[in-house]
Amino acid sequence: MNTEWAVEQLDSFIEATLVTYIPSPSGAIGAHSYKTAAAEDDIVKQAQVVEQILDRVVSGWRSSIKKKRYQQWSVHYEASIRAREELLRAEEVRENLGDNAPDLSAAELHPWIWEGAKSLWQSGHYREAVGGAILKLNAETQNKVGRRDVRETDLFKQAFSADEPKTGKPRLRRMKDDGSDTYKSVQRGAMAFAEGVFAGIRNPISHEVDQELSEQEALEYLAALSVLARWVDQSDVEVAS
Repeated sequence: MNTEWAVEQLDSFIEATLVTYIPSPSGAIGAHSYKTAAAEDDIVKQAQVVEQILDRVVSGWRSSIKKKRYQQWSVHYEASIRAREELLRAEEVRENLGDNAPDLSAAELHPWIWEGAKSLWQSGHYREAVGGAILKLNAETQNKVGRRDVRETDLFKQAFSADEPKTGKPRLRRMKDDGSDTYKSVQRGAMAFAEGVFAGIRNPISHEVDQELSEQEALEYLAALSVLARWVDQSDVEVAS
């Protein structure tokens, strides 16, 4: 992320959404109001960009920040202040509070996974976001091998099978079949990993609909899905001759 640019956008938005209290006219009760520094149309234009910054910097800001009465942009305003501090002081915080471990960003996972999860993730629905990523992964894999007759575990087991391809049953090859133990290992590993993903991630989140995932747990699930998505995406399709 271009931090300098992002901070400039946030500074402009914070200034535009700064609220002035307008007291009730003399003799009137409860007629007070609030006015933003910039016109509504200008704020709306800036919000289109600022919301994208906030989605990347302040996780769950749409649902975690409480809106103030009669102040339409109060959530955006507070989130922008938080995002600005996060961007400016991220390195300082890491150095003083943590072991400076690398960060894992959901937005930088394989595109299939983030595309499937993005909208639900940004609203804090982490379990549904993981489910959306799985649906996207399944659909893209079906598209790659040109099949609609199988899905999920069976789809991946057949696609990564070391058996020769058959009519209507192409295979995915993570590397050229040179008869080596490495070739056999990567094919077998992909099959086993895919089975683990659907048995250990997909099935529980489908059956335990009343149990929300934590953000960290959901992120780890997306990372596992990203590995499988990358293997599928980078594999060659082998069809029956």
